[in-house]
Amino acid sequence: MAVSPTTMAAVRASGAIPNAEYLLTAEGVRKEFPGVVALDDVQFRLKRGSVHALMGENGAGKSTLMKILAGIYTPDKGDVRLKGVEIRLQSPLDALENGIAMIHQELNLMPFMTVAENIWIRREPKNRLGFVDHGAMYRQTEELFSRLNIAIDPDIEVRYLSVANRQMVEIAKAVSYNSDVLIMDEPTSALTEREVEHLFRIIRDLRAQGIGIVYITHKMNELFEIADEFSVFRDGKYIGTHASSDVTRDDIIRMMVGREITQMFPKEEVLIGEVVLSVKNLNLDGVFRDVSFDVRSGEILGVAGLVGSGRSNVAETLFGVTPASSGTIELFGKQVEITSPTVAIRNHMAFLTEDRKDTGCLLILNVLENMQVAVLHDKFVKGGFVQEGAIEETCEDMARKLRVKTPNLYERVENLSGGNQQKVLIGRWLLTNPKILILDEPTRGIDVGAKAEIHRLVTEMARNGVAVIMISSEMPEVLGMSDRIMVMHEGRVTGFLNRDEATQIKVMELAAQ
Repeated sequence: MAVSPTTMAAVRASGAIPNAEYLLTAEGVRKEFPGVVALDDVQFRLKRGSVHALMGENGAGKSTLMKILAGIYTPDKGDVRLKGVEIRLQSPLDALENGIAMIHQELNLMPFMTVAENIWIRREPKNRLGFVDHGAMYRQTEELFSRLNIAIDPDIEVRYLSVANRQMVEIAKAVSYNSDVLIMDEPTSALTEREVEHLFRIIRDLRAQGIGIVYITHKMNELFEIADEFSVFRDGKYIGTHASSDVTRDDIIRMMVGREITQMFPKEEVLIGEVVLSVKNLNLDGVFRDVSFDVRSGEILGVAGLVGSGRSNVAETLFGVTPASSGTIELFGKQVEITSPTVAIRNHMAFLTEDRKDTGCLLILNVLENMQVAVLHDKFVKGGFVQEGAIEETCEDMARKLRVKTPNLYERVENLSGGNQQKVLIGRWLLTNPKILILDEPTRGIDVGAKAEIHRLVTEMARNGVAVIMISSEMPEVLGMSDRIMVMHEGRVTGFLNRDEATQIKVMELAAQ
């Protein structure tokens, strides 16, 4: 018999919970959405005081299962047990009260509230008059941050924090619930190497306290460094569970994709043509300065640098999101003032942004509407009327080419996995037939199979003469895909490396200057 959330919380508070072998289990879980079986009779078992990585391609069902465990979704079939007791969670609040906290890949903090207010929302300490005791809340936050070795002012509004610091606030908030189970969905996607090390220290401390941690990641090196064991899902089905020490990277990839991935970075030697983009002494006051570089047709220019180096800001300026303070931009030998994205698109430029949720996807619109938005103004309009049949057929072909997992083009994009949302964005810009393609973290949060597909697509575009600027925080991607690498540090270019001379050490030396 299932225990209700309220009852289970009371049992947890009393400590009268059976001593089960596993801290959290899910058995025979099934979940369907319109046209899609997201989970088909899957299982998952988390041991006490362990880090259990959950692996699988985008659309494999990882996030769906975690949302069931976090009370966001209700399973159509199967049961979930916490310390041996079956529970049925009705909401994320139910999950928190039962000791299950989830840190989502897409952060959910309130930007105009302070850090302390975000952490203790709905649990604010009160004074004897019943009002919020801001002093006590500040002190509680300082104590929590001291325990986790986090250096953030509790009184600062979240909107002023970097993405990395927002991630640390989310982690601290989850820890503040004194949870038995902590679910982390791609927690390092926006963290620097030093911040990742800090996060891993926190995880190890929590593990030593007996907390069970579910860790969703696409980064193989993280699995081997932090996880005790891992489970693999594929196409909504459970494939298997193994100790991390018993397998190799190739073993995991075979389990995830059901096939061999023989070439992650299919870089080809292609004919590199004339300069199509020339940037000279580009400045954006207070952000970057004196940025100069050229990109040729058929060339892939990788852009590397640590968080805060200004890489993404340069990309946004090139595309007119934040017009430059000074400097020149030449396209095809002609100086151009790029004052808006509309001007950039008219000049055959395309830009895949770093944050697909906030600045990329139109989440409440469907796949078709998201793909067609950049080409509706002229390509599929005749006599003032949109050629709906033609654009739908074109978008259908693009979705098929990119292997977007969706029931149809009329599925809302918010219902797709993160990787499939990324593919929809890429499809949007490919429809414009760009001559200059700017990619900012094109494979962030994407599984290994989808990464290989995107890399092949980028190589194909370079072969067809497109000039590609690719910003990436993943060193193997930069080294594996670039003809040249431009390295930035604190808003300035520190050097260029040709493909045959570039190494991780050389890139990092330039990135840390």
